[in-house]
Amino acid sequence: MFLVRMLDRTTKLLMVLGTIWAFVLCFFILADIIFRALNIPISGTKEIVANSVVIIIFMQVGFAVRSGYMLRADFFVAMLPHWMQKLLLIAAYILGAALFLFLLKAGITPALRSFANGEFDGEGALKVAVWPARFAILVGAGIAGLNYVLLSVVEIFDLRIERLDL
Repeated sequence: MFLVRMLDRTTKLLMVLGTIWAFVLCFFILADIIFRALNIPISGTKEIVANSVVIIIFMQVGFAVRSGYMLRADFFVAMLPHWMQKLLLIAAYILGAALFLFLLKAGITPALRSFANGEFDGEGALKVAVWPARFAILVGAGIAGLNYVLLSVVEIFDLRIERLDL
């Protein structure tokens, strides 16, 4: 249970940080719109927003998985017998874990290379570092993968854990 609590705390922390960054980003975009109306655009807005969206999504994907709010279409599954619903749910959790853990594994080398080479996005006055987005993908994919593993273990062994909410 200690590992579940630590994973839940980390998942919540990343979700809150992603939410705060999305909130700050709204004001940054608003400032750029206002300054564009005055014909003084903020340099690098496109690059900052593009990298920030990736960071925000991957900081919050673990919470979406763990809280049960991850997008799914279960209208067909609801018509199946209970044992088949459970079997499909376990299969979906295992496939979700495989997908995100594969994404984690595949992203390690590009993230390290991006950091080591000082990869930047954009041209001109403002260049935005790419490595924070690449590492956010690693962290988010790892947390989401672990949450899928946790949910699959819970379903397989019919364990009881609380649903993750704020």
